[in-house]
Amino acid sequence: MKRSKTKSKKYYIFVAVVFLILFVLNKVDFDFFKSLAQHKETTSFDKESPEKEIHQSTDSVYFLPTSTTNQIIEHSTYYLSYSEPHEQAEWVAYELKKEHITGGNNKRPYFNQDPKVSTESAHWNNYKNSGYTRGHLLPAGDRTFSKEAYDETFYTSNISPQKYELNTGIWNSLEMRVRNFVRKNGKVYVVTGGILEDNLKTIGKEKVSVPDYFYKIILFENNRNYKMVAYLIPHEENERKPLIDYIVPTDSIEKLTGIDFFYFLDDTVENELEKSIDYEWFEKQ
Repeated sequence: MKRSKTKSKKYYIFVAVVFLILFVLNKVDFDFFKSLAQHKETTSFDKESPEKEIHQSTDSVYFLPTSTTNQIIEHSTYYLSYSEPHEQAEWVAYELKKEHITGGNNKRPYFNQDPKVSTESAHWNNYKNSGYTRGHLLPAGDRTFSKEAYDETFYTSNISPQKYELNTGIWNSLEMRVRNFVRKNGKVYVVTGGILEDNLKTIGKEKVSVPDYFYKIILFENNRNYKMVAYLIPHEENERKPLIDYIVPTDSIEKLTGIDFFYFLDDTVENELEKSIDYEWFEKQ
């Protein structure tokens, strides 16, 4: 018993001496443990946020906006953030290059539900006899280079109820303007969708929301020099104005949607682009 107590006493003395030496020599880096804990918390948060993983997984998708729905869907040439309450995408984001708008002999397919939407995208029957067309967000005309890419634009997650006059009128004019710009100047990034808010009119059994406004934001980069232009177009209007009259600061669309667009940009650059209205580079081609 006496030997055991002596051994125990020596052990505690040894431990105390070790800690004293470490303290005196300042070998215990408490900041390291703090950083380690913070890293662990950050890692856990990233795992719980699939949209963050998508943003950070490859360099090719850094241009994606934030999502308010936490349901980001990846297709072969575009991404979307699906809003189940509104039964459509809050945004569709994609790159548009010259090579994407070659070809054009693809046979128009039927509209289909998006197999990647976990909550199921709305059925196309909701649009039948509703008075609204199935308006593409990513236009089929932007994906004529490939049958697969072309067909993917006909998922119902990529459409929104649009009056015929809008769909075939000014909305179509804006889509063609974007394509013409790309043919002459090269790649752009596009984010587009309807303004989804409470108490919108709905159609069909699944109550697909009918946006009062649609937006399209175009970002062009040339040798690290960025240009941005944003359009906010009323769904119904008695007399259409020229496209230039629908240009707004991107900031105003962020306030309406709660979405942060192109946040990968340097804050100074992003703030300047999003608060200003600069359109000559795009309108005067």
